[in-house]
Amino acid sequence: MSREFSKIKESLASWSDIRQLLRGGEQGQLVPVVIPKDRRGFAWMTLIFFAVYLAGMAATGTMVLTASLAAVFFLVVALIWMWRRAIIEIEEGTTGVRSRWGAITGTLPPGRHYLWLPWDRVDAVVDTSTEIPYSAPIVACPTAENVPLKSIEFFLKFRIVDPVAFVRTIGAGNFDLVLSSAVQDAIRQRSRRVNTERAYDLRGSDVGDMQEALNRQLGRYGVRVTGANIPDVQLPDQYQQHLATREKVAKELSAYEREWELTRKRRIDTLLMEIERSKKTRDARVVEVKAAHNKARKDVARMLEEQETEAQRVRWEIEARGRAELTAAENEAKALRRLADSYRDNRAVLQYELARRRLDVGAKLAENAPQPLVVRTQQGTGDSALSTLLLAQLLPRLSGTPNGEKNPAS
Repeated sequence: MSREFSKIKESLASWSDIRQLLRGGEQGQLVPVVIPKDRRGFAWMTLIFFAVYLAGMAATGTMVLTASLAAVFFLVVALIWMWRRAIIEIEEGTTGVRSRWGAITGTLPPGRHYLWLPWDRVDAVVDTSTEIPYSAPIVACPTAENVPLKSIEFFLKFRIVDPVAFVRTIGAGNFDLVLSSAVQDAIRQRSRRVNTERAYDLRGSDVGDMQEALNRQLGRYGVRVTGANIPDVQLPDQYQQHLATREKVAKELSAYEREWELTRKRRIDTLLMEIERSKKTRDARVVEVKAAHNKARKDVARMLEEQETEAQRVRWEIEARGRAELTAAENEAKALRRLADSYRDNRAVLQYELARRRLDVGAKLAENAPQPLVVRTQQGTGDSALSTLLLAQLLPRLSGTPNGEKNPAS
């Protein structure tokens, strides 16, 4: 990686350059502490001594007016010089560290201050409001499999919260060494806990524990880490090639899975469409079957109604025919009864006439009856067959009636 560790240093500069150094750094290096050049001195004492000398000359009577005016002039100039040199202006967002005879006595807040005594000085102006960014690319960090990563870039922001402790305890130059060492140690401990294939997971991961650990280490120096993250991780070249191959295979597999998913989805959609089409066909057939069933029921109902109507008609016909036949039978029975009554009456008359005719026939037969012819046979026997035959032939002749003609009275 082309990027390098951020460098922290302190610079010596005049009061006019302090603001630029604290806000912009120097040659790409971070400058949180600037040691101001003390522009005060004892030169103004020379003017006071000269004014005293002139005042002495005026007191002796030598050029009284001129010496007095010169002494006053030099005294005023010395006082103005001392007043101007006593003004200290602390930039907003910074804190001045005040010392007396080399010992730190306190701090000066932002604003204008007056240090009248030459031994009161501002040893350093510390930036206490800006969150200073610090970048630390760590190379050859071994992972859990002892595979050295090419680099891990660690980025943090810190702020000086106690300028006296920072200046008195460590200073900017030494703090750079301490901070870089602490960051490297924290990063290497973190990389030891991850596998090589999961090294990219360090990018953007939660580094709150590392931030707390750094605060514990740097807190005694008056520094507090306000934020930290891991923006980039680079694997070894060979492993990157291997990982690129794996990523390529993974991408191909993912593409194949997506293609298969699309194919599967397409097939599922096709099957669902076929199922829907089958359902619609089935529903249509069900509707047709129901319609046919309803039609059949209607036909059956109509047929039953027609049959019931026909049966009713037949029943009515049968009933009418029966009633007619019953009436005819009753009429016939009445006629037969009347006929029987009339026949009964006629029969009595006919029997009377028949009996009378029989009597007449009998009388005539008696009148015309021949004399009996007795044919004797052997004694003790009945009529013989010959006698019976002769009698049968003679009787018709005797009665005068042709053979085979019936008697009307019979």
